[in-house]
Parts: sequence; C-alpha cells; structure tokens
Amino acid sequence: MKYTKLGNSELNVSCICMGCMGFGNAKEGQHSWTLDEEHSREIIKRGLDLGVNFYDTAIGYQSGTSEQYVGRALRDFAKRDEVIIATKFLPRTQEEVEAGISGQQHIEKMINKSLENLGMEYVDLYIYHMWDYQTPIYDILEGLNAVVKAGKARYIGISNCYAWQLAKANALAEKEGFAKFVSVQGHYNLIFREEEHEMAPYCYEDNIAMTPYSALASGRLAKKPGEDSKRMQEDSYAKFKYDATKEQDGVIIGRVQELAEKRDVSMTEISLAWLLTKVTSPVVGATKFHHIEGAAKAVELELTEDEIAYLEEPYVPHALAGVMAQNKPANAKEKHVWSTGNQKI
Repeated sequence: MKYTKLGNSELNVSCICMGCMGFGNAKEGQHSWTLDEEHSREIIKRGLDLGVNFYDTAIGYQSGTSEQYVGRALRDFAKRDEVIIATKFLPRTQEEVEAGISGQQHIEKMINKSLENLGMEYVDLYIYHMWDYQTPIYDILEGLNAVVKAGKARYIGISNCYAWQLAKANALAEKEGFAKFVSVQGHYNLIFREEEHEMAPYCYEDNIAMTPYSALASGRLAKKPGEDSKRMQEDSYAKFKYDATKEQDGVIIGRVQELAEKRDVSMTEISLAWLLTKVTSPVVGATKFHHIEGAAKAVELELTEDEIAYLEEPYVPHALAGVMAQNKPANAKEKHVWSTGNQKI
C-alpha cells in the first residue's frame, strides 16, 4: 500500500479508502444488500492486513449501524492512532428546522451520536454530507469549527457540492478564522467525469484532496458486460445514476475489459489505476474479499499515457445524477444564505 497526505492536513492516508456504506443492518436503512456485522468485520480486517488505514462511513448509512460495525471492528483490530476514520452528517430535518434547532446545535447533536456509534472520542475527518439550502453556511462552518476546537474532529471535509460552493465556503471560513474543508467527496469515475470541469482544477490549485465515491460506478467498472451482482440488481439509486447512459458507458467498460485482459489484471485494477492518476484516495466499497484485494493491487499498477488516453477517448458529457442533481434550492429564485446576522461575505 502507498500513503499520501490528505490535502492541507497532517493526515497520512492510504491511497485507497474503504467505503463502508455496504456495512450495516440490512433491516435498518435504505439498502437491502448490506453485510451483517460478522462479514463486515472480515472485510475490514482484510483491508487492515492490506495496509488500508482510511475508512469512510456516515451516520446515514443503515441508520447508524455502519458506524457501529466499523467502530467495533477498528477498536478490536487496530490502534486508534493508526487508522483514519471519516464520517458524515446529514442536513437538518424539516422537524428540526421548524423547531428552530440551529445548524450549530444540529452538528453538535450529529457528531455526538456518531462518536457514540463509533465508540470513539474523535474522528479524523468530519464530512458535510450534502448541501443544505435551509441552513446558512455560516452556521454550518461555525458548528464544524466548534467540533474541531472541541477535539471531536481533527479536520473537516465536504461532499456533493459544486466547486464554487466549496470555494466560497472556504473563503468565508478563512475570513472568520474557522476550520476550512481539506477534502471533497464527489461522484467521479471513468464513466462519470463531470468533476473534471471545475472541481478538479480548483482542488489542484488549493491542494484540496479529492476522495471520490462510486469509484467503480457501483460495480459497473469491475464487471464484464452482462455480469451482474445483487447490488446492481437491487440498488435502484445506482440504476438511476447509470442506466440512462448504458450504451455510451459500455464502450468505455469494453476498453477497461480489453486492457485488463492485455495486462492480465482485473478490471477493478485498471479502473482504479486510472482514477488514482487524478485523485488522492478513491472511496472503494467492499463487500467481498476480492473487492478490497483488487483495489489494493490497483495502487501498484501504472498505466501508460497511451492507455490512459485510450480509456478516456470515448467519454461524452453526462447529466448530473444522484445527490448532485438535487443540489439546488427548492425555489428557483431563492439564493442560498451565506451569512448570519451581521456576518457577510
């Protein structure tokens, strides 16, 4: 395994981050295909054996049971200062908004619950999971800064945002002396490359780490055309993201298969080796040993410039899908609130 600094932080992370959305009680939450605790622990242990020290979960994954499984496994199998743990918080609920619960109060409640789930005193990276148009960004940043000052998180990250949102938020944080976002977790892989327009150049300019999710397009970039999996059959959210572009994506997937056979490696290795030329540490979901084993091997695989160009050449622009397609105010004429009271940007 290779390691690298996470953007403008002191966190030394493995070049593969294990995505833990696939762990958790399948009876609690949005997914029916998640692993139970026994099998989750086996995958986490295998990741540790392979040198993976970076684990990404969220309070929203299977009603917090992902955090619980991950926390117990890492407490049993690793020393706390040898692993990097990231978790995420959800926006305020409508009930909280109506009850007048502030962004700061919401974040304090969320981090405390996540730490309880994990059984830990702090997380290394606390991630703003999705843009919340009902809560002023000043409140979010002030709440996150309080979490960092209290020692409950070492650094903060953001997910599912536009480059201009990240840039403006970090400018406000710098102006107010708050903690700034050191990483961004967006939707980015070989068949969905919209992050290359604005986000990737901005992150390069400001040394913000890119840790993309859906690194293998929910398994599509790891399987030959026609192969299937339980997740691909049952994950309606992933189908929503990719089924509309099957034909154009299929050309790229075919080239991944071709290069994998030529190099005598897995499709996972080709797809992730390509992504590793672009980002800091892709978040790779693993529900079987070969998932994390293939990801670890990808770190050692170097593609030639010609191979990279061959993989990239068929790409055509894609419409935004999933959470990013919902990143807009409910009212088209509404602007996001960037400040609170007399605070302005």
